[in-house]
Amino acid sequence: MARADLTVDQYRAALAPEIREIVDTLRAIVSESSPHLVERIKWNAPSFAIDDDDRITLGIASKGGVRVVLHRGAKAKATAGFHFDDEAGLASWPTQDRGAIIFSNAQAVESRREALKNLFARWVVATTSKN
Repeated sequence: MARADLTVDQYRAALAPEIREIVDTLRAIVSESSPHLVERIKWNAPSFAIDDDDRITLGIASKGGVRVVLHRGAKAKATAGFHFDDEAGLASWPTQDRGAIIFSNAQAVESRREALKNLFARWVVATTSKN
């Protein structure tokens, strides 16, 4: 189902149980990290946005598991003056404003719950402030 009107529940229903568990655990942590985020389906995946600007997107990783992408929206933005410190080293950073983390099971997510909650909260603040 790659429709624009796909709901989060419809997306979840189509997932294998072990993937749904990872997605649901991550969704809960993202929601706890910032109450201002709005969840929707974008890019055929749960995505969390502020003012229609996506910040955190979950998706099925090509080699298995679930990928979390930290980004500053759909369109590239200038990176001059933007800095984010991933103090815990949780993500890989192909660019200074795009990070990714892949989880193969829900236990791996749970074991990093507080660090992820902190990372997500700081990411939302850093990407919504006027840098």
